[in-house]
Amino acid sequence: MSLGLILLTALIAYPAGSIPTGYIIVKCKTGQDIRNTGSGSTGATNVKRILGKKWFFTVMILDAIKGFIPVIFAKYLIQNDTMGLYAVIAAIFVIIGHAKPVFLGFRGGKSVASGVGTFLGLNFFVGISLALIWGVITYISKYVSLGSIIALICAPVLMYLFKNPLCYTIYALIAAIYIIYLHRENIKRLIKGCENKVR
Repeated sequence: MSLGLILLTALIAYPAGSIPTGYIIVKCKTGQDIRNTGSGSTGATNVKRILGKKWFFTVMILDAIKGFIPVIFAKYLIQNDTMGLYAVIAAIFVIIGHAKPVFLGFRGGKSVASGVGTFLGLNFFVGISLALIWGVITYISKYVSLGSIIALICAPVLMYLFKNPLCYTIYALIAAIYIIYLHRENIKRLIKGCENKVR
């Protein structure tokens, strides 16, 4: 692997992940800082509390796109990456960027939608499968966080079953652990039965 290409990949992926989509939209629409509302996250679920369902889906799609593009860039434009390691580096820096955005003092979201975007870039069918699992669990339970956690638990299993490069499966495991860790307060509320439901 080339150190120069590793740095280039990180320098593209981290700022892309750091783009605070939810923050920008809420700020433009209402003048509010979304980090002072609800969970304090810049993600789609917190946007929904302020702007409603339409903007929930808008932010979710935009966050997925910002995860997808850097991974695709690394996957198809960097030559001789037969193991897919550059794509994985891009994916890692995207989710770190979303959770710890340089543009907002390293206080962002929980990287679910951007994480799904990275999975779509690595393996489209795995990404779609995870989105469907998230949608079904969220619809049945009415808990966005539960849908996210279960989908992430499935991510490394699906990466393995779809016969992806080993580094994709390892990334899926690392991403699942990291993003579920970011949901630790949600997990506590789920256990206590006081987590907010989608209405």
